Amino acid sequence: MNWFVQRGLNPWNEEILTHAQWNLLYAAIAFGVLFMLAHTLYVMFWPKPAGGHTAPVNPEAAARVPERVKRHSFAARAFHWIMAASMLTLLVTSFAPILGWRFDWVQLHWLAGIALTISILYHIIHASFWLDFWSIWLNREDVGEATTRLKRALGGNAPAPRKSGKYPWDNKMYHTAIVLSALAVVPTGLFMMVRVRNPLFARNPYMFTDGTWGWMYVLHGLSGIGLVGLTIAHIYFAIRPEKIWITKSMVFGDISKQEFLEHHDPQRWVVEGQSAPRP
Repeated sequence: MNWFVQRGLNPWNEEILTHAQWNLLYAAIAFGVLFMLAHTLYVMFWPKPAGGHTAPVNPEAAARVPERVKRHSFAARAFHWIMAASMLTLLVTSFAPILGWRFDWVQLHWLAGIALTISILYHIIHASFWLDFWSIWLNREDVGEATTRLKRALGGNAPAPRKSGKYPWDNKMYHTAIVLSALAVVPTGLFMMVRVRNPLFARNPYMFTDGTWGWMYVLHGLSGIGLVGLTIAHIYFAIRPEKIWITKSMVFGDISKQEFLEHHDPQRWVVEGQSAPRP
């Protein structure tokens, strides 16, 4: 257990949790770097399955796909980039001092935390009423697709999987991991704000017992360390040559018909009649 948390004594000489083991930060960075290296070597040298990566799509459905397909609305893109900026600010202000870079980080940290919280609340409302809320969540079909792809990657006998809907299964897995991390880091961060002076909450370091504060700091720290690894992986895939089309769609909002048919099944992501000219 001490590999994950640090302990200390409160003024009454009681042993309490204080925060996560910061050595785990180096482990998260090392894991992210090793993951990038391993994936790069896998793409370069691992034998590819015969017979194509995915099953062919229905030609009639493919013919109905417009020349430009809208993938992300302006509202969705604005949320993504605001969340990205606030997340990077939070990670830098959290862990740069631990790595030895000294600066006045507290105010920047809680301001970025408020920006992240507001952007998440906005996204929940936007996704619930204006988007297909369940399209980004894993389902049974995604589990079957992942299993089939794994068998083929390992040289097993499995049919070529269908192309994905709007969100491939790996995107959905990453989204799930980010949601779970946010459920831990955001509420604990908001509670921790009452321990520092800010214009939003009256300072009250005695809201919880020392033991409860300790667990809150541990959960906040471990979640933040996990987000370091997730962020490294996200940036890596965003700049991969075979994934750069997704990154461009998060900038411009749309993709070409060729990109759509290369990566998506028009029967799983129905876009007939859409037209999304590039701004």
